Amino acid sequence: MVSRLEDETVAGIDIGSRSIELVLLNAGGVLRQVKAPTTFDPIGQCRKLMDGINGSWITATGYGRKLFAESFSHLNVSTITEIQAYALGAQFLYPAAKTVLDIGGQDTKVISLSDTGKVLKFEMNDRCAAGTGKFLEFMAVALQVPLETFGEFALRCDRRIQISSMCTVFAESEATSLMARGERAENIAMGLHSAIVSRTIAMLRRVGISFPLVFAGGVARNPCTVKLLEEQLGQAVTVPENPDMVGAMGAALYGRNGVARI
Repeated sequence: MVSRLEDETVAGIDIGSRSIELVLLNAGGVLRQVKAPTTFDPIGQCRKLMDGINGSWITATGYGRKLFAESFSHLNVSTITEIQAYALGAQFLYPAAKTVLDIGGQDTKVISLSDTGKVLKFEMNDRCAAGTGKFLEFMAVALQVPLETFGEFALRCDRRIQISSMCTVFAESEATSLMARGERAENIAMGLHSAIVSRTIAMLRRVGISFPLVFAGGVARNPCTVKLLEEQLGQAVTVPENPDMVGAMGAALYGRNGVARI
């Protein structure tokens, strides 16, 4: 049961394609962070997370933000874009952050920040599963490896191979052909991770890479992706303790501030 909102408490909710995150904040800091799978009933999942919350400062972000605002019209719900939310959340957690990378279930976002945390430039890939968490999820199923351990599985490779296609359908076909030729599944998994990271690096370069770079989103929990990013960038990236909560955190901060400072 989530605590009932008090006057000084704000909520931020991030409704994504694979998961929904809720953050409660007050003047003292984070009161609660909760997460649930989106499933095929995102509003039903939101109702469970929002049970007991009746306050007036609730901000929604993510793909389902407009649907959330309509479904919870009895509350005073505001909405912000994911770019705004991730910029606010990353800058709050790491005031010196200059670049934000979010690889989520359905899209990849790269955001360049000013010294004061304002968005200078951004790029978002949301038209194709290639380079997103959905690609990794699909390929983990194809290789019969649990998604939660897919990164660790890839790190057990004994050589690095190249996957030439980033199309999910063609990549699965290529992986199947490689396995038929006797290639280890771990090596194929590493090749798939490398393909995603190469695509991500290209996005980062188009937007501009400055450090500290904050890596947010669910894929930031994948140790292989983090390792490959750091290898190609030649520098460590910053991964929050709860990387998939950054968007919901930013949404809550928006409500607390009253206006977006971006």
